[in-house]
Amino acid sequence: MRVTFCGVRGSTPAPGPDFVRYGGHTSCVAVAPDGGRPSLLLDGGTGLMRVTEMLGATPFDGTLLLGHLHWDHTHGIPFFKSGTAHGSRVDVLLPEQVAGRPGDAHATLARCFSPPHFPVEPRELGGGWTFAEIAEGTRALEGFEVLARQIPHKGGRTFGYRVSDGTGSIAYLSDHSPTSLGPGPDGLGERHESALALADGVDLLITDAQHLAAQFPDVAFLGHASVEYDVELAVEAGVRTLVLFHHDPWRTDDEVDALLGLARERAAGRVEVIAAREGLEVGLGG
Repeated sequence: MRVTFCGVRGSTPAPGPDFVRYGGHTSCVAVAPDGGRPSLLLDGGTGLMRVTEMLGATPFDGTLLLGHLHWDHTHGIPFFKSGTAHGSRVDVLLPEQVAGRPGDAHATLARCFSPPHFPVEPRELGGGWTFAEIAEGTRALEGFEVLARQIPHKGGRTFGYRVSDGTGSIAYLSDHSPTSLGPGPDGLGERHESALALADGVDLLITDAQHLAAQFPDVAFLGHASVEYDVELAVEAGVRTLVLFHHDPWRTDDEVDALLGLARERAAGRVEVIAAREGLEVGLGG
């Protein structure tokens, strides 16, 4: 499989000269079969617009899998030209808002954009769009095996995902608040069962690196993780490469560089650490 980072910021886009190297678009990761076009998209932030650049004139044909419904994970959806092109297929899947009780996915998503807050609602994007809620568990999507598990994050039900194709695997825990479940063994947050199950032995762990541990408890109410937690989770789960993701919109390129250095120092060779940037492409297996 091939993984391309299309948007790597959290909370809100970060335009300007201080955010060029890592990019200012919000969360979106494109997954493609080896040698194929992207067919599984993880989240629909403004990074979704870069998927259109990847596809050129080809309409999108695949699944948009949302981890949760905050603005920075949905506000690229109406601007996805490859999704609104004639002949496209966009199956939008989002977490069940009430466990065990499937709801109206379109109505839920329409709360993110519809009049009077936005001129159109989701069903107006085209006849190729469908909307559904999914439960926790394993399913086949676009030729990949996808495991969905609920993870703690403030403001609505949130899923993390594990995606594999038999030769490579990734775990995607974009927004993750482990301290809400307790301090864990070192005060960084609980290494809870869902996080460990998703991350167990994966090639890439893509996870919430919005904060530093020193910023807690002042930022705990925002519902994110620390870089130090990410390192310890990756080591405990036997991850091959940790990818720092969902960068704070105030964190400049130079500050992300420093954050990466801190994470590598803490890792001390126990796990490889890289920082997500727009356009970064990683091939796995195959």
